[in-house]
Amino acid sequence: MTSPNITRRNLLKTSIATGIAGSISPFAIGQESSPFTVGVIGHTGRGNYGHGIDKVWLGIPETKIIGVSDPDEKGRTKALETLSLSKDQSYADYHEMLKALSPDIVAIGPRYVDEHRDMAVAAANAGAKGIYIEKPFCRTPAEADDIVSACKESGTKLAIAHRNRYHPVLPVVKQLVEEGEIGEWLEVRCRGKEDARGGGLDLWVLGSHILNLIHYYCGAPKACYASLYQDGKLVTKDDVYDGGEGVGPLAANEIHARYEMENSIPVYFDSKKEAGTREAGFGFQLIGTEGIIDFRMDAEPLAHICKGSPFRPASSPREWVPITTAGIGKPEPIEDIRKQVGGHVAPATDILDAIREDRPTLCSAEDGRVVVEMTMAVFESHRLGGARVDWPLKNRDNPLTRL
Repeated sequence: MTSPNITRRNLLKTSIATGIAGSISPFAIGQESSPFTVGVIGHTGRGNYGHGIDKVWLGIPETKIIGVSDPDEKGRTKALETLSLSKDQSYADYHEMLKALSPDIVAIGPRYVDEHRDMAVAAANAGAKGIYIEKPFCRTPAEADDIVSACKESGTKLAIAHRNRYHPVLPVVKQLVEEGEIGEWLEVRCRGKEDARGGGLDLWVLGSHILNLIHYYCGAPKACYASLYQDGKLVTKDDVYDGGEGVGPLAANEIHARYEMENSIPVYFDSKKEAGTREAGFGFQLIGTEGIIDFRMDAEPLAHICKGSPFRPASSPREWVPITTAGIGKPEPIEDIRKQVGGHVAPATDILDAIREDRPTLCSAEDGRVVVEMTMAVFESHRLGGARVDWPLKNRDNPLTRL
């Protein structure tokens, strides 16, 4: 009889995101002779260790953390305790750690974006087989180009911590849409978290989750139109400032953008400072003639469906029904799905499988570059007075520097 653990893992593998399926390799059930070694990069005070990018490896049987780097001594000391490491396994400089240990996998934890390019390139150049990096990916398309090139040269499998991208319900929803469950698909409506970061920073830090899933459902972006506002007025160069969390030049507490996508479905992204609530913000909707599928980021269940035309008043209340990996309104068969996705277990597992199978991860460096370009296209369109911006973006830096 197959063990429950293997059944759960197989279900995740055959459901997760892109149709990549197959039986579990011997490595996946603990038979490999030696574990993948992991080096953790953190930076206390500059984004720390992300949302669990460091600790997930403690729960993956196939991996072993062998070192941590952090230029902050107190933070480094705390990390040693958290990761059950000894003092001689700590480094103030991540370059020294990479040179001394040559880890198979490098976990890049800092949430601040300004160090991501250098850390990822260094890890790839050091021969890392895999990289798991906190989002947002990096600051500009040019930085993304550098990371993509470095990983291609070294054969490194990079994955970005857009956790929702690894949720196994995604292909279930895709099939429902293809089968006409919401009628003719008309458009996608997206909103950021719209808290104090509403506008530019919301697009960067939280909107990146949404744009990543839009790429999955709608294909590659083709064009963007956008406008930026500060307190109700169009943003000018006087409104540009050095953004938080290392994102670089930033502006706007209100954003309105429209994307044209590969599948011809128009996508709208909007964010306004302090306009949202925990219950209503941070998600997107696939809108069709006969229903809506709603996604709430980092929630479980991730998706719900409401049947009926969104344009006709209903005579009775309409129900939002959860969508699970088993289908509409059915119990979720993956008991620990929240841990698998929210706890980074599914992404970490995907990296290991990508290395073994020599395939891209489900959220690769190339995918991250698309999200960065979608972000920069908003700023570029505004810089051009709301004009259409086509792909690929000719400008590879931050357009706000030339506003």
